Amino acid sequence: MPEKLPTIKEIAKRLNISPSSVSRALHNHPSIGISTKEKVVSLAKELGYEPNQTAIFFQKRKTFTIGVILPKLSEAFFSEAISGIEDFAAKHKYTVLVGQSHNNFEKEKKIIETMKDHRVDGIIVSVAKNTFQYSHFEALKKYNIPVVFFDCIPDTPNIDAVECDMIDGTVKAINFLIKKKHKVIGFINGPAKLPASQQRLQGYKIAMQKNRLKFDPQLIVNTDLTPAGTEQAMFELLAYKRKPSAIVAFNDYVTLDAVQYARSKGIIVNRDIFFVSYANLPVNHYMAYPPLASIEQFPYEQGEKAMEILLNIIQEKTMQPVKAIIEPQLMLNNQLVL
Repeated sequence: MPEKLPTIKEIAKRLNISPSSVSRALHNHPSIGISTKEKVVSLAKELGYEPNQTAIFFQKRKTFTIGVILPKLSEAFFSEAISGIEDFAAKHKYTVLVGQSHNNFEKEKKIIETMKDHRVDGIIVSVAKNTFQYSHFEALKKYNIPVVFFDCIPDTPNIDAVECDMIDGTVKAINFLIKKKHKVIGFINGPAKLPASQQRLQGYKIAMQKNRLKFDPQLIVNTDLTPAGTEQAMFELLAYKRKPSAIVAFNDYVTLDAVQYARSKGIIVNRDIFFVSYANLPVNHYMAYPPLASIEQFPYEQGEKAMEILLNIIQEKTMQPVKAIIEPQLMLNNQLVL
């Protein structure tokens, strides 16, 4: 039969003090003297005492656990974001539970239900690419579980969120290409309904207008972010009579697929055609045909800020919705492009 775990009552009995005094000593309460605290902590350590998390939950109405839902943890962007979330959470003694939606709406809803049932104190989410209705997040309000969105966020009012300014990032990308003497610039955007895609498109239009270049909708194509979707987008751009000399792609993974397609058609990348991308992933430095430049979106900082906002909500330091904007930077060989 397994050995019974020590309890507060056992510690109290051995030290001949009340269980409430033991509890206060373990929580460093100022009403308990230093000598008593030291005796309690020492004996607790000797016996291998561990706090009863269920009891703590009922006492404080908190599990000190945060849920995080991401499309794919295998993507370097989200790995960095998780590091930012976990580092900030650890400083405040919170544990992080991670779920992957794999960009599947139904899976995302199921993870939300699971995290709700486990009574997480709050949730941080980058929504799936095919999530366009958000009732499963709204339903969390009646359980007093706050949600902070980051990276891919809903286009709805009164939400707490962290995002990189993709309009500004796209303007910087287009300006960079124009300085490189490119005038016919193609654009492989993500799914049209995705708020992140709409922001990129807006930035593209603004940049073209500011530089007094013709806005040609035929130069804008969409991918569903699969290799096949990107191949079709590249086929349409390269078949167009105004063949682009440069392409801005939705992210570095889309660029990888676009480069592979171009090379299969005998096009020499970084001579016949150039790419600018988003995310500035570490993999770029190991590519034979890297993008000419990539927009740094600072995933670690996004994750860190999302966790900070969520804790402020949990601790009731923030009452009004907060939207934090991270300024993107255009990077070339890990150096800032001015």
